[in-house]
Amino acid sequence: MKLKSLYKTSISQAEQEEDLLRQALQKIAEIRNIKNERRIQARNAGNKESIRRGTWMKMLLSSAQTLPLFVGKIDEKPPPLCGAIPADPGYVAKVGDMVAALVKIPDGDGENWILAEVFSYNHTTNKYEVDDILAEQNQKGRHTLSKKGVVPLPLMRANPETDPSALFAQGTVVMALYPTTSCFYKGIVNKPPATHTDEYEILFEDATYPEGYSPPLYVAQRYVIAIKQKSKQT
Repeated sequence: MKLKSLYKTSISQAEQEEDLLRQALQKIAEIRNIKNERRIQARNAGNKESIRRGTWMKMLLSSAQTLPLFVGKIDEKPPPLCGAIPADPGYVAKVGDMVAALVKIPDGDGENWILAEVFSYNHTTNKYEVDDILAEQNQKGRHTLSKKGVVPLPLMRANPETDPSALFAQGTVVMALYPTTSCFYKGIVNKPPATHTDEYEILFEDATYPEGYSPPLYVAQRYVIAIKQKSKQT
């Protein structure tokens, strides 16, 4: 009886610790949202950020590394926009969310998938207004696009040790953010993350290499999404 009582006490303590950890994770998520909302308010007030490209790249990497990790309960499945799980068909990205956006190349022929931030969404026209995250280096920083030209990025990381099905498997054709750039390109998953801190190992299509692919490059979960086929490719 004493052993049974100790066992129940241990279970109760473990459940309490789990609840505290979940509350802490929720607080962290709330702090991230508040910081993002303040940044958006400052931008709308006309306080433009002047950030160098190198600093932007570091910020994007940090943002991906600190993206909330999905920690589900027993038998709980990862939700949409966790890892490789796509958004629901009717989902609309929120103002300030990062997305992949298909935009026309300035002074060029064709289109590119770029990393952008949602500025607004018109429910009447079903169109987004998105800002190129490196707008100061482009001729047109804001773009008006239909929903099919916008892909929401993951809002949570998937844990390979508990939810491997929420990640792209080896050999999957994907779109991924090429390191040190703000553009998504077609590639193949050479190796998926093994732990929640790992990144994908991606082989990007690149005709300059004899094999037709780049050497393995590392890309965070947040910047790897399902391939989108378009009639025009660059």
